[in-house]
Amino acid sequence: MTQQGRAGLTAVGGPDVRLGLRVNLAQFMLLAVVNFFVGGMVGLERTVTPLVGAEQFHLGEIAISAFVVVFGLTKAITNAVGGAVTGRHTRKAILITGWVIGLPVPFMLAYGPSWAWVIAANVLLGVNQGLTWSMTVNMKIEPDRSRAPRRRPGHQRDRRLPRRRGHRAGHRLPGTWSGLRPGPELLGAGYAIAGLALSVLAVRDTAAWARAEARQHPRQDGPHPPFREIALRVSWTDRTLAAVSQAGLVSNLNDGLVWVVLPVLLVSHGVSVTGVGYIKALYPFIWAAGMIATGHLADRIGRKPPIVAGMLIQAAGLAVITAGISHALAAGLAGAFLLGAGTSLVYPTLLAAVSDATHPDWRASALGVYRFWRDSGYAVGALIGGVTAALASLDTAIGVAAVLTAASGLLAWTFMRETHPPHAEPAPHP
Repeated sequence: MTQQGRAGLTAVGGPDVRLGLRVNLAQFMLLAVVNFFVGGMVGLERTVTPLVGAEQFHLGEIAISAFVVVFGLTKAITNAVGGAVTGRHTRKAILITGWVIGLPVPFMLAYGPSWAWVIAANVLLGVNQGLTWSMTVNMKIEPDRSRAPRRRPGHQRDRRLPRRRGHRAGHRLPGTWSGLRPGPELLGAGYAIAGLALSVLAVRDTAAWARAEARQHPRQDGPHPPFREIALRVSWTDRTLAAVSQAGLVSNLNDGLVWVVLPVLLVSHGVSVTGVGYIKALYPFIWAAGMIATGHLADRIGRKPPIVAGMLIQAAGLAVITAGISHALAAGLAGAFLLGAGTSLVYPTLLAAVSDATHPDWRASALGVYRFWRDSGYAVGALIGGVTAALASLDTAIGVAAVLTAASGLLAWTFMRETHPPHAEPAPHP
């Protein structure tokens, strides 16, 4: 970028605002660390809570699924609300509010005397995740226009989309722990305190970066659309955004179903709690490690191929678990690897696709609606898993998730347009 171009970018957002990953690397890495603590808060539940319900409270599959249903619905609604209120409150204030709400959660999970305490804790956890996750993702996306628009004959300079949204969305660090109460839950207190401290003392608000990018991409279709119109676009009227939303929902559907069903299924086939911990740890580890590479991949080859491939790989992982359940530990490890690999392809790419297809002025609201549908998948998956397991069997529930995930990948292939062509000039912001 020329010196004049850099000066222009700085002036657009104010004296301290420069767009680009390199100049904002410290802020970006800080948000990645905060994102790790956000993931750790929910990761601590993945192994132990279903087993606590089954072994300590002697609950059936449908009752156990209630905590994921409540978590998913609360997080989904909070995502939508969080996206809608970013114009009224700073991103940093919303992030801090999310951490404060999450502080009681680890203690309620660790020492709650009944399953009702677990349900109540998951209401707070859903709000915590909805606010903190939404804000860390938005704040990582906003400062980076990592390269200047490239001049091409016959094309305008100021119409090029940011090229590394997939890379940025790929820096997510979920956490997971194994063992029963209270140890893993109390680790969450450390996550919450550390995340709150960093958010208060070190994180900078990024609204100015969003305004800077918005000024470089004048709207082509009139004023800022109302939230209702944005919700309709993301949910239904825009085929690409609707295809992305359904893929996000189904990806979290299989995650929510596996969250409820898999630990109980593995233990019923002779896998120890430690073995379940290894399997449940492998999935987010592959997911997190893979996203560093898959974010780059989506920036190079486009969004659609990783999304479709990722959904089909997730379906294959679920099928491996079902087909190989007689060798439960091996099947669980192989299935967890494939689930993690598939999710690493899908997760950052879906976020990047929504960002590609929306204008900076209303991107935060659009991402909130997308995350509403995505995190509704937790509730839908937990319900399908609990009901199917109760009426048929645990492994049948996993098989149902495999079929739904494969179908979702085919729907994305059919209806989604490519939002980031690898060798073509992208269209202007909508």
